[in-house]
Amino acid sequence: MNEERELSNKTLDLTTLQALVIDMDGVLWRGETLLPGFHELFQFLEAHQITFMLATNNARKTPTQYLARFAKFGLTLTRDHLLTSSLATAIYLQRELPPQARVYVVGEDGLREALQEVGFTLVEDATHSVEAVVAGLDFEFSYQKLKMANLFIRQGARFIGSNGDVTFPVEGMMAPGAGSILAAIEAASGVAPTVVGKPARLMFEVAVQKMGANLQHTAMLGDRLDTDILGGQQAGLKTILVTSGVDNEASMQATGIQPDAVFSGIDELVRVWQASL
Repeated sequence: MNEERELSNKTLDLTTLQALVIDMDGVLWRGETLLPGFHELFQFLEAHQITFMLATNNARKTPTQYLARFAKFGLTLTRDHLLTSSLATAIYLQRELPPQARVYVVGEDGLREALQEVGFTLVEDATHSVEAVVAGLDFEFSYQKLKMANLFIRQGARFIGSNGDVTFPVEGMMAPGAGSILAAIEAASGVAPTVVGKPARLMFEVAVQKMGANLQHTAMLGDRLDTDILGGQQAGLKTILVTSGVDNEASMQATGIQPDAVFSGIDELVRVWQASL
């Protein structure tokens, strides 16, 4: 850790933290590769009774799929530890739409399942009108899906995005994210989406509420300045950036977004945190 980072990190007293909201992509793993410090982080949190919520903008996977992934890595979690942008989108739409409202989804299992679980009706063609078009990351995104989303929005449907991440980190590259799909739909329809995921406050408010945590003693741990860090700050949380994913010190200078602490990865965070106790 360089001297400038050490000075910056002194603004955050790690010993005061009692809860963490943790992003996953770029923090815990890149693609299918675990990042250094994965097991040490969760061992540390358990040993010191620090509550955590895994809050990801990734809307593709279901909670069951995430739990299976953690189990594969030797970590047993429950659904209470998970908050995806799909789940947050379902919570948001429950407040905004009537029960069993019809929606058209551009997205995968995580988004579709979350909406169905709360009672919404998923529409697959133009036979019926819909109250909302809900879009997230979709590896099978096509011109036909773009055409359908455009049609429904131009007919008056609301346009909701699970998250606005333009890219996400995988092995060796930055891949197009949900924000890229939202941009295509916006370009076609002329309507900007209402985005539910980070940095919107809802994700952070739900995470803190589910943990039963105190804002003053809770930090957001993430790799993106424009979502994890900015959103955490706006929600009143402390913020920790790890540079193992999207952003780094150069990004901080370019954006002007300054987290409370910066570490090269969760392995360094655990070492410093342990040493501070």
